[in-house]
Amino acid sequence: MTAALWPLQLAIVQKARAHAPLTALVTGVFDEVPEAQPHPYITVGSITENVSDAHNQRGLDASVVLHIWSKYRGYKQAAEILSALDAALDRQPLAVTGFKDVSIAHQQHTELRDPDPEIRHINVSYRVWLTKA
Repeated sequence: MTAALWPLQLAIVQKARAHAPLTALVTGVFDEVPEAQPHPYITVGSITENVSDAHNQRGLDASVVLHIWSKYRGYKQAAEILSALDAALDRQPLAVTGFKDVSIAHQQHTELRDPDPEIRHINVSYRVWLTKA
């Protein structure tokens, strides 16, 4: 089974960057955050894949974690970004190179306080099901 790690990450980042309501709220969506990047922004966290084959098809069941970073006092801004991120990704079509029958759904999210008292952080995980093309 070929891993979907990189093509899945590319598809998610491209989908998020193409969603105008989301890009109006953040300074970017990144794999690696540039030096001195202003807040708020989204980063790609971890991707976990499990083999999920059918009788005659290769498949994967993946979990993708994204992180929302904000310096807004309280969680209002981060929560608004989460809503826009969901509008871009949750149960929306997602084209992943080398895979078909791709579906994505919001799995869970958690508000976190960063050690830096000025930073608010929400991590959100999406579950993705893919079938090898």
